[in-house]
Amino acid sequence: MANNDNPADPFKKALAEATKVMANDPELNVSYSVDPAGVSGDSMRLPQVSRRMTREEVLLARGTADALALHRRYHNGETHQRYVPQGDMARELYEAMETARCEAMGARDMPGTAGNIDAKIAHEALRKGYDQCREPAEAPLPVAAGYLIRHLATGRDLPRGAQNVMELWRGYIEEQAGDTLENLEDILSSQAEFAKFARKVISDLGYGDQLGDDPDQLDDDQEDQAEEGEDAQEEPDSSGQDDQQEEDADASPESSQEDQQDASQATVSMDDMADQEMGEEQEMPDGEAPLEPPAPPPASEADPEYKVYLDTHDEEILAEELAEPVELERLRAYLDQQLEPLKGAVSRLANKLQRRLQAQQNRSWEFDREEGMLDAGRLARVVANPTTPLSFKVEKDTEFRDTVVTLLLDNSGSMRGRPISIAAICADVLARTLERCNVKVEILGFTTRAWKGGLAREAWLNDGRPSQPGRLNDLRHIVYKGADAPWRRARPNLGLMMKEGLLKENIDGEALEWAHRRMAARPEARKILMVISDGAPVDDSTLSVNPANYLEKHLRDVIAMVERKRQVELLAIGIGHDVTRYYDRAVTITDVEQLAGAMTEQLAALFDSDPRVRARAMGMKRAS
Repeated sequence: MANNDNPADPFKKALAEATKVMANDPELNVSYSVDPAGVSGDSMRLPQVSRRMTREEVLLARGTADALALHRRYHNGETHQRYVPQGDMARELYEAMETARCEAMGARDMPGTAGNIDAKIAHEALRKGYDQCREPAEAPLPVAAGYLIRHLATGRDLPRGAQNVMELWRGYIEEQAGDTLENLEDILSSQAEFAKFARKVISDLGYGDQLGDDPDQLDDDQEDQAEEGEDAQEEPDSSGQDDQQEEDADASPESSQEDQQDASQATVSMDDMADQEMGEEQEMPDGEAPLEPPAPPPASEADPEYKVYLDTHDEEILAEELAEPVELERLRAYLDQQLEPLKGAVSRLANKLQRRLQAQQNRSWEFDREEGMLDAGRLARVVANPTTPLSFKVEKDTEFRDTVVTLLLDNSGSMRGRPISIAAICADVLARTLERCNVKVEILGFTTRAWKGGLAREAWLNDGRPSQPGRLNDLRHIVYKGADAPWRRARPNLGLMMKEGLLKENIDGEALEWAHRRMAARPEARKILMVISDGAPVDDSTLSVNPANYLEKHLRDVIAMVERKRQVELLAIGIGHDVTRYYDRAVTITDVEQLAGAMTEQLAALFDSDPRVRARAMGMKRAS
């Protein structure tokens, strides 16, 4: 085998061929990409498999391939579209149950697929943090309904996180739709019958008002109307036309003139009102056309083509506005309790960082002074010429250039659990440490207000689902600590990251652009922006109706803009995922417990006066 051969290529080729056979589509084009998996036309994207071919990569690729192939094999788009509900929640329930049906059909006909898809479900449940959910309100009902359908149809237990979500909602679903669910076995193989079954379950769960018209009932009504139309053609009735002619004849000229006068008066009055509202300032000189309103600014400075469907529900909010003070104190206490074992190690790192920074503040000297410390480096002059006076030096305290550091924390659902706890405590320690060294620190977080779209998606649905809508979710950008706020005031705010239901989707590009705008407006001479994330930007609502790389492309464009402007020094830390494909200066850590060390080492290197030290640290790709 040549050195440049990829050992994963035989596996990828075999999996692609098996996927075509399973999908019953020999023309299917299968590729592997870091972009989200999915199917577009005759092309299927599967998760990337690296040269190492780790067990997790192989299982995820096989499970994703099986799930997509089974959906292509057993799913009919026309039938699906015929019965699809109109409302947001109803449609999500409908689509989740249809996906479960296809996977259950595959498990019946090809039992080997069941275990592969279990691995995919386990990966997604872990990424979404479903194993951490404790209340039904924290888990999506459509996901739970899909899991329950698959469980009932196959009899297989689900992976732990998925099982947890299903059990949280199972009692409610079976209580409301238990009688309907008993018919599942009989209709599983017929997509049309299953679609009717799914609509009945949705109605049982209380979302019948979102179903829209019954397509079968519409067909019956159209047939009845067609039959009535045929009968009417056989027995024409001219009485309607005669009556209309009599009414037209009875209409007098006086009444016609009165109608015209009323219409003209209405037009005049509307024109007068418009003139009064415009006022004298709006009068245009003769021969000049009215000024056109300026075009709205682009949604993104980095990419003018990036679109946002609706931004009126986006919010930039202070952490203290998302919870009561008592709750913030309770969450902060919980955070401290969770990380008690790490306090010693983190404190040692903080002290090390502080010593390094303070040492750099006392490195410059003033030479050729008449008093102070004897300058041994210049004694040779005195030896050569005894008449030369002794030279002294004085240590000079040099403050850092005015500096501000921003920590931008990914608050997505996949950070739930230990990663977000470590990120919160490290942000807390760095804020304290840098404040002692007279460096200002800002702590920001980014997520969305809802899973799968929120109010922006509802508006898009009500507008008839226009194509390529752009970003389709409501942003939530959180200010945990402002740069000018003292640490003691912001300390309880960091506990908010422990709040259940806060962590949702992540749209990294707009968050990075937001943080960059805030920093660019600061007066400090030096600005450092550190991003802490665990992977690529993901928002299901946006990616389901836009190109698969829509959010990822925007993130790359924003990073390029930040690097090009050189107003801010940008670096990133990836938790469990390689972010070096986005950021030139990045560190990837495989264990969240390495985060504290990686953050302190990166910041210490940035403040080092030796450019070689800075270059080595900024070129580092993986934490040691």
